[in-house]
Amino acid sequence: MARVNTLDEARFVELFGPMYEHSPWVAERAFDHRPFADAAHMLRVMDHEMRRATDGEQMALIRAHPELARRAGVDPTLTDASATEQASAGLDRLTPEEFARFRALNDAYAAKFGIPFIICVRLADKERILAEMQRRLEHDPDTEIQTALDEIARIAALRQDGILRQMEDAS
Repeated sequence: MARVNTLDEARFVELFGPMYEHSPWVAERAFDHRPFADAAHMLRVMDHEMRRATDGEQMALIRAHPELARRAGVDPTLTDASATEQASAGLDRLTPEEFARFRALNDAYAAKFGIPFIICVRLADKERILAEMQRRLEHDPDTEIQTALDEIARIAALRQDGILRQMEDAS
């Protein structure tokens, strides 16, 4: 963590901004809270910044996430991290029937909530993801927004761990 605390703002945001999909503003705001005692402290600060953001900023962050199980090459905004994470859950290798089910649930979810379905795919498999999509369609919009932010926090924690491991390996 000593190395993280010595980074200048540009490098900190370059490294940790991708923890939050296309939303480096979370890392930019967290930077001012250094020094971080440890990785958990840094993650708590980033989570706090995400949750204290305006409703508009939170919705932009949620909407920055890709739709799950889109066919490869269809979504030019898909980050390398998202592509790797979706592949880890097998979402890049769906049968036509599974793809059709994802498509139908994604469409129903987007129609109801106006946001993409977000789940930490690295902590799930495609069956669990489909079950969660179905279950969460029963949520009201406010509950689902909070659930999406909770899932973004899980994604960010795993991404942070990966970034810190890469920094450690590089030293």
